[in-house]
Amino acid sequence: MQENEKKLNSLQKVTKSKHFGNQNNTIRPEKLVFAVRHKLDMASFVRYESEKYFLADNKKVAFPSIFDKATIDLSVIVPAYNEEKRLPKMLVESLEHLEAKQKQNPKYEYEIIIVDDGSSDKTTEVGLGFTEKYGPSKVRVLTLFKNRGKGGAVRLGMMSARGRKLLMVDGDGATRFSDLDKVEAKLDEITTLPKESAIAVGSRAHLEEEAIANRSVFRTFLMKGFHLLVWLLCVRTVRDTQCGFKLLTRSAAVPIFTNLHVERWAFDVEMLYIAENLHIPVVEVAVVWTEIEGSKIVPVLSWIQMGKDIFLIWLHYFLGLWSIKASPE
Repeated sequence: MQENEKKLNSLQKVTKSKHFGNQNNTIRPEKLVFAVRHKLDMASFVRYESEKYFLADNKKVAFPSIFDKATIDLSVIVPAYNEEKRLPKMLVESLEHLEAKQKQNPKYEYEIIIVDDGSSDKTTEVGLGFTEKYGPSKVRVLTLFKNRGKGGAVRLGMMSARGRKLLMVDGDGATRFSDLDKVEAKLDEITTLPKESAIAVGSRAHLEEEAIANRSVFRTFLMKGFHLLVWLLCVRTVRDTQCGFKLLTRSAAVPIFTNLHVERWAFDVEMLYIAENLHIPVVEVAVVWTEIEGSKIVPVLSWIQMGKDIFLIWLHYFLGLWSIKASPE
């Protein structure tokens, strides 16, 4: 008993409602849960007790770790915040494609991890509906205790994945999921031995001219300024850092997501900055992308905020406040 009390005192106490996932983020005293800060001698992050489990047949089952050996071919990480309306269509498209691949090759195995980033709607329930239909070995829901931001959601999904390759894809379905095949082919082309580390980045850069034609001069100026800032301070190998369709090998995902600090929209930039500094091969692949109604990005304000975040990323690394290590010690 005393030993248990010592362990509890060493953890950060937080409270959580009885509902699995605490979707409305209200804090109630009925049930105590605890958060553990993971440091890994790199970027630290907090993982709450409830975030270590997924539901399978109404039972809580522990997620595996990215530090475990891969056991399946592909993990698809879907960060989702209040996506109950847009998520189903995206999941149907994704699952149809993955099921077809499995039908062609019965040995092919995949999983989709839906990361509910503290939603106030029924995102978790929507995800669990697909778990019930396809089974928890194929569809899992990771419900975050509170909203972290897209980067934080993607990181926890990656840290819970089983795949040899890991794909992050937005829950709005803006990128055609079948483009996974050509993105994966490019990834295989640049994957290097012995570490087998590589990243293939879906890109909308080929759509830029059309986008400029439909934008105001001011918005075009902000977009160009944002791209210039990214190139000057952080990332020079990729034109479109913000497309939410990125495929990584497992050996690339480990150092990237254990070094990642940014949890909001600019996390893509830090992710690729880390890859460049670790000399991980990166290739950019054109994908079919469609504007989907309901975007949570406010163009002008979001670009300004991301611009500030990019400057802060550069400043933290320049001053030595953040550092990059090739692997956890």
